[in-house]
Amino acid sequence: MKFLNTSIFLLISCSLLAQKGGIYGKVKFNNNDPVIDAYLILTSKNYIRETSTDFNGSFSFKNIPFGTYEIQIRSLNSQPKNISIQLNTKRKEIDVVLGYFENQLDEVLVTTKTKKTKTETKGFSVNVIETKEASLRNIQTNELLNTTVGVKIRQNGGLGSEVSYSLNGLAGNAVRIFIDGIPISVYGSSFNLNSIPPSMIKNIEVYKGVVPGHLADDALGGAINIVLHKNAKSNLNGSISYGSFNTLQTSANGLYRFKKTGITFKTSLFHNYSDNNYKVSGRSVVVTGIGGAQTPIISKRFHDAYSSTGGMIQAGYTDVKWADQFFIGVTGSEDYKEVQHGAFMTITPYKGRFFESDAILANITYQKKNFLTRGLEVNIHGLYGKRNRMLNDTVAAAYSWNGNRAIDFRGNEFEYSWGSQQEGGPTLAKINRDVASFRTGISYTFNKNHKVLANHLYSGIDRQDSDALRSVLENTFIGSRELRKNIYTITYEINAFKNRLKANLFGKHYQQKTVNIDPAIAEDENGNDKIIDEIISSNKTLNGYGFAISYTVHPRITLLASAEKAIRLPNEAEVFGNDGDNVVANPSINPEQSNNFNLGFRLGTYHFNNHNFTLSTNLFTRNLKDRIGLPIENSTNINDELIVYVNQGSGTSKGFDAQLNYNYKNNFGLNFNISRFDLKLINNGVEIDVPNTPFFTMNGSLRYSFKDVIRKKARLNLFYNVYFTDKFSYLVPQGSNTVGDDFFKIPQQLAQDLGFSYAFPNQKLVMSLDIKNIFDKPVYDNLSIQKPGRAFYLKLNYSINKL
Repeated sequence: MKFLNTSIFLLISCSLLAQKGGIYGKVKFNNNDPVIDAYLILTSKNYIRETSTDFNGSFSFKNIPFGTYEIQIRSLNSQPKNISIQLNTKRKEIDVVLGYFENQLDEVLVTTKTKKTKTETKGFSVNVIETKEASLRNIQTNELLNTTVGVKIRQNGGLGSEVSYSLNGLAGNAVRIFIDGIPISVYGSSFNLNSIPPSMIKNIEVYKGVVPGHLADDALGGAINIVLHKNAKSNLNGSISYGSFNTLQTSANGLYRFKKTGITFKTSLFHNYSDNNYKVSGRSVVVTGIGGAQTPIISKRFHDAYSSTGGMIQAGYTDVKWADQFFIGVTGSEDYKEVQHGAFMTITPYKGRFFESDAILANITYQKKNFLTRGLEVNIHGLYGKRNRMLNDTVAAAYSWNGNRAIDFRGNEFEYSWGSQQEGGPTLAKINRDVASFRTGISYTFNKNHKVLANHLYSGIDRQDSDALRSVLENTFIGSRELRKNIYTITYEINAFKNRLKANLFGKHYQQKTVNIDPAIAEDENGNDKIIDEIISSNKTLNGYGFAISYTVHPRITLLASAEKAIRLPNEAEVFGNDGDNVVANPSINPEQSNNFNLGFRLGTYHFNNHNFTLSTNLFTRNLKDRIGLPIENSTNINDELIVYVNQGSGTSKGFDAQLNYNYKNNFGLNFNISRFDLKLINNGVEIDVPNTPFFTMNGSLRYSFKDVIRKKARLNLFYNVYFTDKFSYLVPQGSNTVGDDFFKIPQQLAQDLGFSYAFPNQKLVMSLDIKNIFDKPVYDNLSIQKPGRAFYLKLNYSINKL
């Protein structure tokens, strides 16, 4: 009988130990305010987990074996608190109340380290952007990035215009953009960072120069990873904003989870529209009169409208025994963009040229910690579907910047002899693509000091071009294009000397195959003509490697160093061209390589009384070979409508960036950052400063919060941002003769934004007003293309965090 009782007891114990559940809760001060970024440590014998609270004071520990645990809670404005908890159900909810006080000893705060701080002290030159406050304001994700140290957003105009990203001087396709580790390029132009509202984003990771192995891709200059919310709590968020230039932006996203089964549905939708009819002026904004006389004017852009609509629907399971997350779903989007001019703002703008694109993609996600055995983690993300893009250019009439028909020197309206806005003739060119991207990641944690990770990224594009205005015979002789890319990485992470030393060593293998198939006519053995396929293929393989290391000299002083031999393979547009963006094909372009080095330190966070601040800086150098970019501009090609990507040459980028963050009582916040570098290339045997590149930028922001404004528990937040860009030229200096160089220089720019948000007492509804470029200063970017002036935007945001 004793044996039977013992056996039953052991079976029940083993069953309980095998079961897992989750601990969910909220931390508040005794004045009922949520505790933001409180640090929580969950411990039991041989088990430890860490997390921090979000903007609402919520936290969760998921996929935890049943048992007894102790939770340690640390906050900047409270004494530390420890609680014990028994987990014996699938979901256990708790509420923790901390006593609030303003003065706190430094010794209590030493152990407080948020997820953001942990990521930024692993050795990489990385910044983590949190979107809690930004999601409530009327700002785009790109604007959020533009305030980050070392990051410069290059945008050819207003909403929907072409955007590139510069990190420490390396820009364009040298910087890779990811959504949860999947390259954003797979989604197509209709799904971009302008389309994704900050409310959908948990945080943004910006890696400069050296990119970790889990983001396996050919990111030569750095990577920007958009981390979407993965919260398994049922919630709903919707927003609508309207402002200048008839700009409307709406978004909605939500999640619903059935507690008993773990079945989860989530969706996100967005719609954006803008006329982009802002005022422009400058050397090319003129009206040509009789006899060819040119009169400068201030004009509104009249053919630059943009709209995009899209969304994602997913169904699956969360927090179940066999998966932390499993989703299958579909992503769809479409956009429409009018084209006002070519690569430069010329004196005869377009009216009638536009392009449309759409994408439909199936997606799958699987994530599981402790897969089969403790310490083994599996992550799988995949996309497969179609992307289409159509260019419409069939209007032969010429126009002036006043929006009227252009006239010749006799005063007669004229049309282009080639029958379209852009030279080359009328077109209804269409590009159909079958695309696929799959990322697989496996990691094994041996113990708290050793971890190994392996990742593989596959990207594939099958491209077919056609033109409805061409004859059947001409379309028969339009070729097809294929691109296949595989990138493999392996990473080893180590913590030593009681976590003071952290090291990350990785190796990367790159492989890319491109195939150009073009029909041609050849003679057979009898002298008769026949159609054959001329196939030109390329298969490139290269290897890269690198490391990131950090050493904590003092709990608040961390030294950081990283290096990488980085590779970037030419992308589809650079190899095959793209009519919609005025890009000509260059199948002979070579991969770009760079030896990247970072050295920096992080001081803080320092706390004294109600003040806290953090200071960080980074020195960097990039040794480039076969840099890919636009041709080095000179006075003969400065007005070309078409562009082609080429290997500009080899050179070096070197400089520094620094950032200061200061907060007072969690009510006042200040951020200031500075970035300065030189980027020189050897072009035709001569060392030159790379044109069309701003070398010196500074950004600053202020924030102040008022509690209990108008109504109790309501909150008013005031914001101020300033952006400085030093003058730069998009023309290479013409030797000692500098006469006329000022014609191509972009002057110093100082733009300032002002805004406020008002959170109503229920914390569900937030209203915000933003004024961009409050003093209406002229701002320019790539190739001196003018960007919008002063603009006003009003936004309403409604959230339900618990359904």
